[in-house]
Amino acid sequence: MHDYITGIQQIGIGVEKLRESYLFYKDIFGLDVLIFDDTSDAHLMTQYTGNKVYNRQAVLTMNLAGGGGFEIWKYNNREPKKSEATIKYGDIGIFAAKIKCPNITEAHNFLSSQKNLSISFIQTSPEKVSHFWVKDYIGNSFNLVQGDEWFKNADSKTGGVAGAVIGVSNIENALSFYRNFIGIHEIIFDVTGNYDDNYEGVKIYCRRVLLKKKVKGCGAFSKLLGAVEIELVQRLDGNAVKIFKDRFWGDCGFIHLCFDVINMDGLKKHADSLGIKFTVDSHESFAMDNTSGRFCYAEDPDGTLIELVETHQIPLLKKLGLYLNLKKRNSQKPLPDWMINLLSLSKVK
Repeated sequence: MHDYITGIQQIGIGVEKLRESYLFYKDIFGLDVLIFDDTSDAHLMTQYTGNKVYNRQAVLTMNLAGGGGFEIWKYNNREPKKSEATIKYGDIGIFAAKIKCPNITEAHNFLSSQKNLSISFIQTSPEKVSHFWVKDYIGNSFNLVQGDEWFKNADSKTGGVAGAVIGVSNIENALSFYRNFIGIHEIIFDVTGNYDDNYEGVKIYCRRVLLKKKVKGCGAFSKLLGAVEIELVQRLDGNAVKIFKDRFWGDCGFIHLCFDVINMDGLKKHADSLGIKFTVDSHESFAMDNTSGRFCYAEDPDGTLIELVETHQIPLLKKLGLYLNLKKRNSQKPLPDWMINLLSLSKVK
């Protein structure tokens, strides 16, 4: 099967205070490279925003040590809505972003010293790898995991996004979607039992499956984005609720998981063959600040939003008007390291 998806480009986070949020994430996760800062009307997303067009600001920041970025998103003409209930492990939707670390103990020590964070103990997962949980002052959860590949040495104690923890109603249906459509085939563990997260202080009876896709050296940004981990969680106690019930895309929390795509036309044909329909398709290049690309959305079997982006242009030296047109190069071939390193000149201010 053709490998259309090369890695996680970013995870979307709806917030109430945009600048405060992206500076906070810069400080704790080292997401200090600004890719775009765009304000515009979200015309194509009305089916997820109550059939109304809302204006929004979106900022994409990354950590060039490796991993995906954060697309921090805020309504400008609507008050973003928080979840009325406390979001629990196994609730349906994106529960947490997985953030990779070069050293779990050092990351735990660093984050434990920071303000506005709740930190769990370091735990051992079924595959005997250490990890821990962080909840920020906004209420978003992050699973800190060991990273096994890096683009460059981290200046921070963590890298970027390596994956996500996603609650589902039926793991078999979810496995079909994430393995056959997204292309994440390897099962690292598949366990059922009481899970003590050491975080909310409760035991949850659930089935957990961790999927992983290693870097294959295919795609312009594959060396930067790295491997992908998707942890699927099905609560077996019947108490799971939808994280975004009665709320819009763009409201507070993790609004989508975005994958980097090589050939969108090919992926769309592949989706059709699986009975999966794109719910949004920009068709031509869609500009966000000085970047452009074709973006689409699909839904997993529970309606969790998966964004798909085929990048057409990115700024390398914005101040000098130097941009990289990816439509004029072999999209399968990774960019040279020096070219990706130029992105570090666009620091978050």
